[in-house]
Amino acid sequence: MSFETVRDAIHSLTPIFYLITVVLFIFGLKLLQSPRTARKGNLLSAVGMLIAIVATLLGQGILNYAFVLIIMAVGSVIGVYLAYKVKMTDVPQFVAILNGFGGAVSAVVGIAEFLVYFQTGQTPGGVDKLQFLTAVAADAFIGTLTFWGSLIAFAKLQGLISEKSFVLWGKNVFNALFLLAALVTGAFLVTVGNGLDFSHGPADVTSAAWFLGGVVLAATLLGLTLAMAVGGADMPIIIALFISYAGLSASALGFTNANYGLIMAGSLVGASGLILTRSMAKAINRNFWAILLGNITPPAHQTTSKDDIYAGRIKTTTPEEYVGVLDAAQTIVIVPGYGMAVAQAQGACRDLFNELSAEGKEVYFAVHPVAGRMPGHMNVLLAEVNIPYDRLKELDESNELLENADVAIILGANDVVNPMARDARDTPIYGMPILDVDKAGSILVIKRSLSPGFSGIPNPLFVLDKTLMMFMDAKPALQELVKAWKER
Repeated sequence: MSFETVRDAIHSLTPIFYLITVVLFIFGLKLLQSPRTARKGNLLSAVGMLIAIVATLLGQGILNYAFVLIIMAVGSVIGVYLAYKVKMTDVPQFVAILNGFGGAVSAVVGIAEFLVYFQTGQTPGGVDKLQFLTAVAADAFIGTLTFWGSLIAFAKLQGLISEKSFVLWGKNVFNALFLLAALVTGAFLVTVGNGLDFSHGPADVTSAAWFLGGVVLAATLLGLTLAMAVGGADMPIIIALFISYAGLSASALGFTNANYGLIMAGSLVGASGLILTRSMAKAINRNFWAILLGNITPPAHQTTSKDDIYAGRIKTTTPEEYVGVLDAAQTIVIVPGYGMAVAQAQGACRDLFNELSAEGKEVYFAVHPVAGRMPGHMNVLLAEVNIPYDRLKELDESNELLENADVAIILGANDVVNPMARDARDTPIYGMPILDVDKAGSILVIKRSLSPGFSGIPNPLFVLDKTLMMFMDAKPALQELVKAWKER
């Protein structure tokens, strides 16, 4: 059987292979719901993507496969290198930049298809001309917005620019104008492109190019204003939102050339990203529809200063002193936060967990949905060091445990345990569901300083009578706790 025969057979079955890919993606997402099966889900999704890539390449007719394989090899080497090189604390910005590249690729490919159309007058895959032009406009808009928005998110997370919210005066008006400009130029693009005459050769691309440029420019400005307005506390939301946008841009690209795999997979990613965005919005009390309109970060106008709360009321302790409290406790809840991630203290945290559990103490981990800088950040870190999955508790179950816990140990968390969220209406975290750490019998906060969390407000939890502060990096603090525990 010749290669051409195999290729033609695969080409005829391409929609079936795409369907298999989407089914594998769905089962992969299902398995990702539990830390116990997450690796299998990731592998299953990777197999689905491989099937889609092979089916696409072999179904395209004559290609320079040697060149394609070289490009794939280069990309694979870079991907593997980055996967090993990037620190766990840098995964959020890694995800952000990958989302940006996904949107950029979709936009560039759509624009390339558009330019080919002007040369030949033929749409790729023979799709309807109106569908093709509309999809190109949508793809260019969503893909460009995703790229620039994700680039700003990456820059903020990487510390290249300030994490603080930068809200342009009249932002809502400008965003509405940018969106309107994209719609108008997109409509002109479709109208001009649909009316071109190819009877005498390639059409004049000038007018349509201006309209396409208008779509790209409006998307760029909207992406920048959207992402710049987001503060550090809301980064999980913007990451989830751009995951969705990257999927939608891929789906729009699929409509330009009747690629059912892109349409189905992109729609799946877009829908799941929106569901994740909604979940994150609920977790930190943000309005889902306001997020879609670009109003992610609420105005912060708190009047309570750090000195008003902390002055003369902070009580400190040492690992050697606190061992006695742990020895008397039976139920201990550990609250991981971004400080644990920065200090790479998950290994030391596991050691403390093992030591306490070995003596019959009940130790759990209370994981807030937005602890860290992306959804699931803490779960990934704890799973990395083989913390038992049944010890990781979500928000509601964690709060039930905290009511009866003898000790709560906070590792670098701040906003997600701040009681101000319950009743301080003048703070940006008001109404955000939090971990009820203040209901535990004794509280130990391991933190380098009294610096605020991403929201920029003080935390009255730190001055409760039952709270003791340990001003140290999480890793050495936990290591010394383990040492003191063994030597007690």
